[in-house]
Amino acid sequence: MNWISRIIGGRGDSEALDPGVAEILAHWQSLPDADLGRAHFETRYVVLNTEATGLDLDSDRLLAVGALAIDAGLISPGDSYYATLEDAPSLALSRLLAFARKDPVVVFNSAFNLGMLEPVLDQRLGVSLDVQPIDLYFLLPALFPERRGSPARLADWMDSFAIETFQRHHALGDGWAIAQLFLAAQSRALAQGAGSPRALQELERAYRQYRRKA
Repeated sequence: MNWISRIIGGRGDSEALDPGVAEILAHWQSLPDADLGRAHFETRYVVLNTEATGLDLDSDRLLAVGALAIDAGLISPGDSYYATLEDAPSLALSRLLAFARKDPVVVFNSAFNLGMLEPVLDQRLGVSLDVQPIDLYFLLPALFPERRGSPARLADWMDSFAIETFQRHHALGDGWAIAQLFLAAQSRALAQGAGSPRALQELERAYRQYRRKA
């Protein structure tokens, strides 16, 4: 999986990246792509989540980013990242990429979260994402049709699995809930023979196609 599809050239001096930010990006670029065929318990997944002023991609703005790792099937609160974009947005975003490395990405509602994140990455760092996330918005109903056969809100899935978090509508708080939902999805998928990131992506893709035909 190649996270970065381009670096915008020809940036003026006034737009040049801070040397520290440029160094972080250069190191991140040098990292190898993840092996999407590896088993779940040999894989570090990264939950990405955003915090914004609202839900309108055109008029609202990104406030903060959060990320949480799921490594070898375990969630560790210490292996997480949260930053607001208020004071040093370029540094916050570059550190987000450094934390995520090029590991498989898990999101809930990629249309919103990546739709909010990508333009800011483009504007601040001159990069655009080239990532196929594992989107629980579609994967959860694919795996748990007995609970909800169609896409539903994060709050509904949290209620269904009796999941709580330390703060709702917070990039890392909701990320914690998403990570727990992913562990449930991972367990169900493994029981169905889907034992790798690529297999999860294929399950999601099949469900999306099914929804389009329905």
